[in-house]
Amino acid sequence: MNMFKNVLATIDLGDEESSIRVINAALEVIIDEDIVHVLCVVPDFGNSMVGTFFPADHEKDMIEHTTQELHAFTAKHIPEGTRIQHIVAHGSIYEEIIAAADQCEADLIVIGSHRPALKDYLLGPNASRVVRHARQSVLVVRD
Repeated sequence: MNMFKNVLATIDLGDEESSIRVINAALEVIIDEDIVHVLCVVPDFGNSMVGTFFPADHEKDMIEHTTQELHAFTAKHIPEGTRIQHIVAHGSIYEEIIAAADQCEADLIVIGSHRPALKDYLLGPNASRVVRHARQSVLVVRD
């Protein structure tokens, strides 16, 4: 019996090695008719000090660029014939992961965890928040 029909794989296009591990883990838990929702979040710099250094249409351009990169990534790393939904979100990483999981009715969230630093003994801050707040089961893929 397959418990997971809709799997949300959350990837960071800036960390291909970790993203490949997340995708491979997601592919291990699905069967042919299942769907993998592949999510990449473009952080929101908004009105922060950093945000003032970017042109007004920077976020729109980043989302378009990320969409192209996400499609290229999945074409390279997900077998042809696999049912995929590409999702590019914009905002707070962990909030967008949780919102996307709810919206696509995911049964499982697969997320990578960066190597722990002294202040983060178990998980990175986004993975930790997703584990604590998501209604779905969460599979954390260690680096």
